[in-house]
Amino acid sequence: MKNYSVKQYQESDYENWNAFIGQAKNATFLFHRDFMEYHKDRFQDFSLIVLYKDKWIGVVPANRVGNEIFSHQGLTYGGLVYNEESKLTTVINTFRVVLLFLEANGIGKLHLKTIPSIYHSKPAEEIQYALFLAEAQLVRRDSLSVIDLSKQYVFSKIRKRGIQKGKTNGLIIKEETDFESFWDKILIPNLDERHNAKPVHSLEEIKVLKSIFPANIRQFNVYYKDKIVAGTTIFETETVAHCQYISKYENDENLGSLDFLYHYLITETFADKRFFDFGISNESQGKKLNEGLSYWKESFGASTIVHDFSEVETANHFKLENIFV
Repeated sequence: MKNYSVKQYQESDYENWNAFIGQAKNATFLFHRDFMEYHKDRFQDFSLIVLYKDKWIGVVPANRVGNEIFSHQGLTYGGLVYNEESKLTTVINTFRVVLLFLEANGIGKLHLKTIPSIYHSKPAEEIQYALFLAEAQLVRRDSLSVIDLSKQYVFSKIRKRGIQKGKTNGLIIKEETDFESFWDKILIPNLDERHNAKPVHSLEEIKVLKSIFPANIRQFNVYYKDKIVAGTTIFETETVAHCQYISKYENDENLGSLDFLYHYLITETFADKRFFDFGISNESQGKKLNEGLSYWKESFGASTIVHDFSEVETANHFKLENIFV
């Protein structure tokens, strides 16, 4: 297409990439190159830059596996990122040239996970329409439990009892820059015992990311008689406080630690945010729902938005031709 071009990201694009992310309407600090590259040894980066007459109009944070491209698998969300000047027709054309470029470079399929709408600084669902036109296939849908803090929300009776229990037990909440206590005493043991899993971020990785993004990554711990009993790691963006990790010390004594903690975060620390995102309660690529976890989040007043994952054949770029009337 005339005047449009696509190129792969190079290290020399670092400053321009981050500047573009800083003014995009559907981007967060996760797309900053310093965040994307903390685990660059695990992924073959194949991020793309789209230009119109030499002006950046879009980027795709991505990695390559064989002859397929993925919205970066090291990030929670991804897709096509663009600025607030981009009109619907521009996004459709941008997506078309991305598919053309990928096909020309031997890539048969693009796996694209959208950016949930709560993370947009302005409405930015143009890419969903472009995916529809390209006959992309929906392959996964996760459910996020979200509180719209600009609207009235109500804690359930059982959550209120938990909050009161935390007060009665004299629990103390501290925001800390040290992640070791939570990682080593709460998070890692719980994930290992209950799910035979490890945190997505190692202790060293989260410490590095905190040093780079001190205002965006925050740790809150709960103490009972000077002993850590629970905690949560929050990723904070312009519009959202997102719970990256939630965990408590598992024993027979229910102290009300998480109810007490989340009441504080929702009603005080992040009361001025637009959204509070508890994250997903899904397993098996969205096909299973952890009913108890979902109920716990909803009992704080959260309700559901969805996060979609799609696949599109790069050869389907022709489906984006001749659509304007």
